[in-house]
Amino acid sequence: MDPMENKEAYYDFTRPSRYELQKYLINDGKKHPFALILPGGAYAVVCNFIEGKPYAEALNKKGYNAFVLYYRVKDEARYPNPQDDVKRAVGEIFSHAEEWGVDTEGWSLWGSSAGGHLAASYCLDSYEAPKPVTVVLCYAVITMGEKTHPESRDFLLGQDADPSMIDRMSVEKHITPSYPSAYVWCGDADELVDPDNTRMMGKALDEAGVPNRTVVFKGIPHGASLGTGTVAEGWLDDAVEFWEEQRKASRN
Repeated sequence: MDPMENKEAYYDFTRPSRYELQKYLINDGKKHPFALILPGGAYAVVCNFIEGKPYAEALNKKGYNAFVLYYRVKDEARYPNPQDDVKRAVGEIFSHAEEWGVDTEGWSLWGSSAGGHLAASYCLDSYEAPKPVTVVLCYAVITMGEKTHPESRDFLLGQDADPSMIDRMSVEKHITPSYPSAYVWCGDADELVDPDNTRMMGKALDEAGVPNRTVVFKGIPHGASLGTGTVAEGWLDDAVEFWEEQRKASRN
């Protein structure tokens, strides 16, 4: 089923807009690194069905604890509410690290579509909060400018957004050398979020000297999730490999 052909399956329209952290823990008595996952949904909903749970379960199989965040959306999506929810989730995970068997060193932050914008903007210097060693951005909204996803911008900043906020939330304009390492990917057939969002992010990371792996898959549309059965299949393995390289580098 193509989720974009059945929006009732793709979007959980009836879910209340509120903070909730779902845990996918490896309960073997050992500590494991963790990933915090931010599904997309245009800042209107949280698409856990394809961009949350599948990632978490795949990461569990690779030996990582995972968490999926339901952040505030719809009328409660105004900046900085979603970013504050990410900060709250990180704090909750760190405070329960012993209880949940979590290794807090070298954690990663994953975001898809509008959740990618949330992850990418959370990592900016202007937002003072604990940062991951690696951020993974999947067909992400990056800019709030000309090539943005209009619905995502409207929910986050309002339909009559102040130009200063549009600039502030255009992530590609604010990448510094201290930005976390990044794995960034999309498909060139994405008709919902312009693939140039991924390209401009990769360019900004390169110009700032930030380690990154930026990939554009041929023929892949928006909402590809794990990309099973397509040329994008295996992107998660590649992202984990990149993350592990950065975790190792951060310890040296």
